[in-house]
Amino acid sequence: MIDNGITAPRGFLASGVSCGLKKNGKKDLAMVISENLAVSAGIFTTNVVKGHSLMWTKNKIQSGYARAIVINSGCANACLGTRGDSDAADIALYASSLIECEPDQVLLGSTGVIGFPLDMDKIKNGIKNAFSSLSHEGGTVAAQAIMTTDTFPKEASKTFVINGKTITIGGMCKGSGMIHPNMATMISLITTDAAISHELLDKALRYVADKSFNRVSIDGDTSVCDQLVIMANGQGGNTPIVSEDSDYEIFVSALLEVSEGLSKMLARDGEGATKLIEIRVKGCEDIESAHLILNSVAKSPLVKTAFFGQDANWGRIFTAAGYSGVNFNPDLVDIYLGDLMVCNNGTGLSFDEEKASEILKKEEIIVTIDFKNGPINDRIWTCDLSFDYVRINGSYRS
Repeated sequence: MIDNGITAPRGFLASGVSCGLKKNGKKDLAMVISENLAVSAGIFTTNVVKGHSLMWTKNKIQSGYARAIVINSGCANACLGTRGDSDAADIALYASSLIECEPDQVLLGSTGVIGFPLDMDKIKNGIKNAFSSLSHEGGTVAAQAIMTTDTFPKEASKTFVINGKTITIGGMCKGSGMIHPNMATMISLITTDAAISHELLDKALRYVADKSFNRVSIDGDTSVCDQLVIMANGQGGNTPIVSEDSDYEIFVSALLEVSEGLSKMLARDGEGATKLIEIRVKGCEDIESAHLILNSVAKSPLVKTAFFGQDANWGRIFTAAGYSGVNFNPDLVDIYLGDLMVCNNGTGLSFDEEKASEILKKEEIIVTIDFKNGPINDRIWTCDLSFDYVRINGSYRS
């Protein structure tokens, strides 16, 4: 892994500007373009309610190609009826006139409070300024411009080799609250200079998302504007990846590494969070069972508050697994906090409370639940639940 983001791959430019949507004057509009038409794919929120900018992107990306993406923060273009659809089309049209491409080749993203219309004069002025400030070094300011309650910009990239050619994958994302598997209040863009078919790019993205972005839970909520988009412009010069061969496996491995890095940043930056918690399950009967248990434990307020209070209350973990809907034998279950076993075969141990306290003081904690009932292992990233989560979300609109 190397530091950088969406402009690390060849042929991508980005910028981030303030157009006045945020009351604090911080950056609130990002633009990313590929110098040439890029193969593209996307995954979108499972929420029945969907934002207008998201729906534009979901529809247009079906062509398999895109040239650019414009993302605003501070005000979500959602739940506005026909005006929201019209504004989305207007944004794409205006941006395309500057980029000199088709409006359908401009993807969109929008995040913030829903139900309030975008100030289109500010948006268009922001697009104009963003276009004029595009650069190959603009990845970080673009990552800053898509933030809402995030406390830091989230970006990552990785360079690797495919048939003698140096290839790079870069990414940025935003998200701090309303995050749960199957897309959450998360907007993520991944770029790469790899040459790859649309079919395999889409397949790789879905495989990787299921093991990274869909393994993050902050609070159990999912939003209406959540999306993950990838653009591959082929400027790396590799022989195009058109089959699931060793080159494809190398690409997927690198894509997963970048996506896991971004996903951990999302969990670490959960609203009000003080700890990154990785919950692992071992010995589950099947994938569905593992997923249900992980989700149940990760979104339990009692589990999360115990971690905030540094309380080794492993019974809350066991209880959350028990109401997950999965039928397992509790008399087989072992639970670990870090490397400290606190429950063996469903029975509490007289463990070292001082060692447990030291483990729970750390900023990163691993919890392991072993069911001894099958071949499936899995994990999810979450965070603790602090006083600040209530403070941030109790006054989000103000």
